[in-house]
Amino acid sequence: QVQLVESGGGLVQAGGSLRLSCAASGRTFSDYNVGWFRQAPGKEREFVAAIIWSGVNTYYTDSVKGRFAISKDNVKNTAYLQMNSLKPEDTAVYYCAADLRVRATLDHSFSSWGQGTQVTVSS
Repeated sequence: QVQLVESGGGLVQAGGSLRLSCAASGRTFSDYNVGWFRQAPGKEREFVAAIIWSGVNTYYTDSVKGRFAISKDNVKNTAYLQMNSLKPEDTAVYYCAADLRVRATLDHSFSSWGQGTQVTVSS
C-alpha cells in the first residue's frame, strides 16, 4: 500500500484560503486515485473531493463546489486540495486517501489513509 502524509492545515479567517498537501510514498503514486475527506467534531467523516489517477476526472461534494480544487502531481508524488472562500463550517480534520481502483472515487471505498491535518476557520 501507499503511505500518505497530509500537511498544510492551520487556522484561517473566514474567506481565506489554504492549500492542503498529501505526500505519498511506497508505491507508484501515478497509479492511484485520490480522495479528500473531512471529519468535524461530533460528526461522521464526509467525502470532500476525489480525482482519478490520470487527473482527468474530478468529483466534489456540493458544499465545496466552486471553492475547492483537487489536483495531483504524479512527478512530486503529491496530491493537493486548494481551499478558497473558507467558511467556519469547513472546520474539520482533513484526510487524504488513495486507492488503485477508479471505483473508489465513486463509492469512496479508499484503502489507504493518512493521519489527517486540522483546518480551523474562524468567523
